[in-house]
Amino acid sequence: MNKGFGMPKGPVATDPRNVPTGGAKKLKVLLRLGVYIFKYKWLFLFALLVAVASNLFALSGPKLSGLAIDAIEFGEGHVDFETVFYYAGLMAVFYVLSSLLGYLLQVIMINLSRSIVRQMREDIFAKLMRMKIGYFDKTQVGDIISRISYDIDTINATLSTDFVQICTTVITVFGALGMMLSISPRLCLVFAITVPASILFTIYNTKHVRPLFRARSAKLGELNGYAEEMLSGQRTIRAYGREKEMIARFDKRNTEAVDAYYKADYYGTLVGPTVNFINNLSLTMVSMFGALLYLGGAISLGNVSSFVLYSRRFSAPINEVANIVSELQSAASAAERVFRLLDEEEELADVADAYGFTDVKGELETENVQFGYEPDRPIIKNLSIKTKPGQVIAIVGPTGAGKTTIINLLMRFYDVDSGEIRLDGTPIREGERAALRRAYTMVLQDTWLFSGTIRDNIAYGASGEVTEERIRECAKAAGIDSFIRGLPDGYDTVITDEGVNVSKGQRQLLTIARAMMSDAPMLILDEATSNVDSRTEMRIQKAMLSLMKGRTCFVIAHRLSTVRGADTILVLRDGEVIEAGNHDELMNMKGFYHSLFHAQFEG
Repeated sequence: MNKGFGMPKGPVATDPRNVPTGGAKKLKVLLRLGVYIFKYKWLFLFALLVAVASNLFALSGPKLSGLAIDAIEFGEGHVDFETVFYYAGLMAVFYVLSSLLGYLLQVIMINLSRSIVRQMREDIFAKLMRMKIGYFDKTQVGDIISRISYDIDTINATLSTDFVQICTTVITVFGALGMMLSISPRLCLVFAITVPASILFTIYNTKHVRPLFRARSAKLGELNGYAEEMLSGQRTIRAYGREKEMIARFDKRNTEAVDAYYKADYYGTLVGPTVNFINNLSLTMVSMFGALLYLGGAISLGNVSSFVLYSRRFSAPINEVANIVSELQSAASAAERVFRLLDEEEELADVADAYGFTDVKGELETENVQFGYEPDRPIIKNLSIKTKPGQVIAIVGPTGAGKTTIINLLMRFYDVDSGEIRLDGTPIREGERAALRRAYTMVLQDTWLFSGTIRDNIAYGASGEVTEERIRECAKAAGIDSFIRGLPDGYDTVITDEGVNVSKGQRQLLTIARAMMSDAPMLILDEATSNVDSRTEMRIQKAMLSLMKGRTCFVIAHRLSTVRGADTILVLRDGEVIEAGNHDELMNMKGFYHSLFHAQFEG
């Protein structure tokens, strides 16, 4: 997998931007989720109406139950069965309607959450396509995948189930409270003690538990990032016999993730049982004081029964919400991570009236360019070069000299700190990025093939009409056609897992064939033949001559034998061009290039 383009790598720590900061942003997160919900406002409003109707039917039950009980004359043995059956029948009808509407509500919310989650994933992926390349150089791939998958799934679970629970809770609590006030305001005083106690404990616990859920999400992102890194490096790990060491490192990160899960879930689950105890205490008090009021003739037995049922209706939703507080906190932490990604800095917008770079000739010039990935660590210093259309420019030098960084700057993956780069006389900062990049085709050292047929992978580089004949011509020019035709399915062979069913050299040849499909006026070859043997390299170089004809070409190479025919060879050391000229001129100088060349061939 291509881990970025040219950025020096070091140990990847969790970016502090990935860890949500305290207390802030609860309201902001809710409002931003509300923006997504608002896109489906009519479906959401319909869900609210269904929730209200379902709960009103359910809230009618205890009142009807009380009326049925009052139809019994205790002590006289007289029962008005007609009244009892009437209210009991209504109760059955209302409960059936409530259940049907509850089912409809679940279906609506599942569809709503699916739509919202799909939109969020689309927004995230579109955002990733607009973000600066530097973000991918500094952020683990596993952490990004964790946000797209785990964090979004956590939000989905909350929207589809917990959100419904919250909506029904609000309606049930206020509806039950209104009914209890209509029956006996004095009995409602019981809740003046228990409800504040439940709320205060929940707030207290939430304040202390929410950071644990943030840490849980962050640790999972780190674990995913490490796992992705280790899985992609299996051959190297086994070649060096580092399996036990890597397992130990994974165990350490896995333990940290599990511990973070345990702490968050353990302290999060304290809320439910505690609030349940307080609510059961309120039921005890209601039963006791209700009996006293009944004995005093202040309330009927039917109303006591209704009040007790309403008190359960009143308390149960509060208890249920308390039980899902941990899930809500987990969803809030997940949403913060998702929105933090959506808030990441994008590539700067093109300037107004940006130049479209049409009919590019390929004359490129850099003037006093300086650049560093970090402000205090310059990589490129005072770079000034000029190329003519159709020239082949080779860039050579030791590792870390800044060769690939120059390519990053030419394609505006990064912008220069100072100086200027011009294409056909136009500063590239005044042009459209997309148009600038379309002017190049490239073959990188790190090959990238997507899951699909060989035909599709080669055609991916086409900038014009794609025909079977053209695909085959490019494959032949790259020296890969005979191999492809020898496969059972030929050009319809499906490449999987980044091309693991073909060798590295064959993957490189496929990317070269893909580059040949493009008619871009400029070509970048970044160690394009590094994964092929010398004999294959010679065939590719021959094919490259036709590919390079008429194009301005930039060739980065460690094998100096591959750049002997270049029009100009730039020798880079510590970010500066210390020598420039063709092969013969540089050899006659007997300078750094001369020593590199002889060291390589004598070696």
